[in-house]
Formats: sequence, C-alpha cells, structure tokens
Amino acid sequence: MNTPVIRVDNVSKQVETHAQPLTILQDVSLQVEQGESIALMGVSGAGKSTLMTLLAGLDVPTTGDIELLGEPLASLNDEQRAALRASSIGFVFQSFLLVPSLTALENVMLPATIRGEAEDSERASELLRSVGLASRETHLPSQLSGGEQQRVALARAFMSKPKVLFADEPTGNLDQHTAETVIELLFSLNRDHGTTLVLVTHDPALAERCDRTLQINAGRIVEEAV
Repeated sequence: MNTPVIRVDNVSKQVETHAQPLTILQDVSLQVEQGESIALMGVSGAGKSTLMTLLAGLDVPTTGDIELLGEPLASLNDEQRAALRASSIGFVFQSFLLVPSLTALENVMLPATIRGEAEDSERASELLRSVGLASRETHLPSQLSGGEQQRVALARAFMSKPKVLFADEPTGNLDQHTAETVIELLFSLNRDHGTTLVLVTHDPALAERCDRTLQINAGRIVEEAV
C-alpha cells in the first residue's frame, strides 16, 4: 500500500492573544494520496490558509502530527523542513511574488538559483513555452499583465519538479477569463508532471476541477464533497 503524500492526525493550532488562546484549527485529520488534487474551501478566517501552511511545514501545529512525503514534520528542525520544501514542494500565491528586478526567465530559474544548482535555462524556457510565454522571457514583471505574471509563477513552481504544489487563491487577483486560462494551465501541468495539488480557493469552478473538496468551518473539516 502506498504511503499518503500528506497525512494529518488530530491537528490543532492555537495562537496566543491578550485575552486568551485563539483556536484556529481543531482536531483536523486527513490524508492525500499521490497525484490527488484537493481544494480547501470555507469563509475567510475558517482556517484554510493556516492549514495549508501547516501541511507545507511553514508552521507547526500546537497538537497533533503531520507527515509530508513520509517525513514526520515534528521531527525536523527549521533547516530540515526548508530543505524538504526546496527539494519537493512548489508554491503559487495570489500575489504572484515575482522578483521585480528579474526577467520572466530568471524568475522561473530562481528555485534552482536559491538551491545553488546550475541554472537550467533550457528547462525554464520550456516551462515558459508551456504556459504560452515563449515571447516574454526577457520581460520584467512590470512589463507583464497580472495573468502573465501568474503564469510565470506557475512555471516557476514547476521548475523544481515538485511532488506537491500548494496554491493559495491562485486565481484571486485575476479576471474570469484569465482565471479560467490559469486553471487550465494548473491542471494540465498537474497532469503532465503527476504533481499532487492542494489548493486554497473561494472559486467554485476551481474547486470543481479537484478530486475532492474539503469544507472548513471554524477550524474544523465539516464536509467533504466529491
């Protein structure tokens, strides 16, 4: 039997406030298999983004256990979790997070640069071609539309051949037509690379494309729709 890509057992997350501890997530359990696509949905403040940051090892739960790619995250220090993310995890955010001074091609190559690897411009060019930006390699982010910047961010996320891609509202800043284009690209890249997708979204059209949708309400998974 294959080991799940992500396993979550009774995870809760609390943060300290001046009055009393605030519970953001409570008793969350789930698992995600290789190649699955999962949508996390819920109202603002429900705990979706917090859960994603825990799954990716960007934060640690107050109680409970999380395994990512077979690694118990609680047993890893910050440096080891960062190394796991650098080698196997991709991210796409609503705000794109491109480096303004780098060209589209250089932004796509950035994950390899950060890891100290040789810059694979051929692979970066191929990824830009796959998202329809072959003619935009030398353009800076300021010279690209919002949809083009998000496509650069998608290409960058797949540069390191991630086993898991986390996307937080990847179409939130895009108009409907551009969002549909990005959704198509997201799932075609997922299909071509066999990457597991975990998406935080308010977009029902994006959630419907996923294998499963987890509804989160007040820090709990209250519904799982197929």
